[in-house]
Amino acid sequence: MAAALSYEDLRKHARHLENEIDLKLVAFSKLGAGIKSPPGHSSPDAVPLLSGEDTFEAMALEIEELLNKLTQVNERMAEQPVSGAAMLHTLQRHRDILTDLSRDFRKTTSQHEVRREREDLLRGSNDSFRSDGINNRRDVYLKENQHLHSSDRLVNEQISIAMETREHLTNQRQTFKRLQTRFNDLSNRYPIINSLIQRINMKKRRDSIILGLVVSGCTILTLLYVFH
Repeated sequence: MAAALSYEDLRKHARHLENEIDLKLVAFSKLGAGIKSPPGHSSPDAVPLLSGEDTFEAMALEIEELLNKLTQVNERMAEQPVSGAAMLHTLQRHRDILTDLSRDFRKTTSQHEVRREREDLLRGSNDSFRSDGINNRRDVYLKENQHLHSSDRLVNEQISIAMETREHLTNQRQTFKRLQTRFNDLSNRYPIINSLIQRINMKKRRDSIILGLVVSGCTILTLLYVFH
C-alpha cells in the first residue's frame, strides 16, 4: 500500500475489504456447516463451496489474511489527522465492522471444529460398532459350526451303538437256535432226557402256581388287615 494514499483512498480501500470479507464469510459459513451452493446460482466470481477440509482451511487462511489487511488499513486511517466528529465516527464505524467480521470468522471456525469432532466421534463409533458386529457374527458362525460337528458326532455314535446292538442280538438269536437244535437232538436221541425235561417243566409250573397262590393269599390277608 503506497504511503501517499489519502484518508479517502484508505476509507475506500477499507470498504472494499469489508465487502470482500463479508461475501467470503457467507461462503465460509456455508462451507463450515457442510452446505453446498444451489445448482444454477454459481458465478465466475463466486467462491467454490466444496465439502473438503482442505478447501475450508484454504478459505480460512484467505479470510484471515484479508482481516489482517483491513486491520492495517484501519490503523493507517487512525494515523490521519482528525478533521472533525464525522471522521471520528467513521473511524469508529470501521473498527466496529472489523470487530464484527473477526467475531463471525472465529465463530464459524469454532463451529466447524465442533462439527468435525462430532463427525469423527460418530464415525469412530460406527466403525467400532461395525467391527463388533462382524466379530459377533463370526463368533455365532463358529458356534453353529461347532454345534453341527457335535451333532454329527453324536448321530454317528448312536448309529454305531445301534449297529453293535443289532449284531449282538443276531448273535444271541443264532446261539439260542443252536441250543434249541441241540436240545431237540438230545431229546430225540435220548427219550429218558426228554421225559426228565418234561417232569422238570411240570414241577416248575406247579411251584409257580403254589407261589402265586401264597402271594395272593398274603395280599388278601394284608388288605383285610389294613381296611379292618
